[in-house]
Amino acid sequence: MAEEEKPLRKMAVAFKELANAVNSQSPDGEEEPRIELGSFSLACSLVSPLFRCLGIAFKFAELDYVAKVDDLVEASKSISTLEVMMDRDIESNCVRKAGSHTRNLLRVKRGIDMVRVLFEQIVASEGNSLKDPASKAYAQVFAPHHGWAIRKAVGAGMYALPTKAQLLKKLNEDEVSARIQMQNYIASSIPVILYIDKLFNSRKLGINW
Repeated sequence: MAEEEKPLRKMAVAFKELANAVNSQSPDGEEEPRIELGSFSLACSLVSPLFRCLGIAFKFAELDYVAKVDDLVEASKSISTLEVMMDRDIESNCVRKAGSHTRNLLRVKRGIDMVRVLFEQIVASEGNSLKDPASKAYAQVFAPHHGWAIRKAVGAGMYALPTKAQLLKKLNEDEVSARIQMQNYIASSIPVILYIDKLFNSRKLGINW
C-alpha cells in the first residue's frame, strides 16, 4: 500500500459525511433525512481495504462485501437514494430475492457494522493480538446468519490474523492516529447503521434475514 494512502482516515471521513446527512433534518423534524446511494456506496467501498488487511479469516466477508458494494455502486448510476432503491424493489416484489439491491444493502450494512464492533474491541483491548476483537465482532454480527461450515472455517482462519501492529502498518497508521480514526468511524457509523435499520423496519422488512 502506497505511503500516502490512509484507508482508515478515508473511511472515517466518508462516514462522517454520511452521518451528517443522516443527522440533517428540516427544522420541524417532519422530513426524514435521505442518503444518496452514490455517496453511501462510495463510503462503503472505502471499507474494502480493511477486509483485505485482515487476511484469510475474513476472505469470505471481503469477497461477499465487495461484490455487494459493487452492485450498489452500479445501481447508483440510475437510482438517487437508498429510499428510492428500496421502494423500487418493494414495488417489484424482489426484496428478498438473491441479488436484489435491498438484500445487498442489508449485507453491506452488516459489513460496516462488523467493522464498527471490531474497532470498538480493538480500542478497548490491550495487547497485540486481534484474535479476540475479531472473534467477538464476527460472533456478534455475522455468526447468527452463517451456517456451521462457514463459522468453523472462520474460526480456523482467526489463527492467521495479522497482529495489531501488522494491521496498523498495512493501514499506514501508528497507534495514536489509528485509535483516533477508529473512534471517528465508530461514532459516525452508528447513526448510519441505525438509519438503515430504520429504513428496513419502517417498511416492515425486518433486518434478520
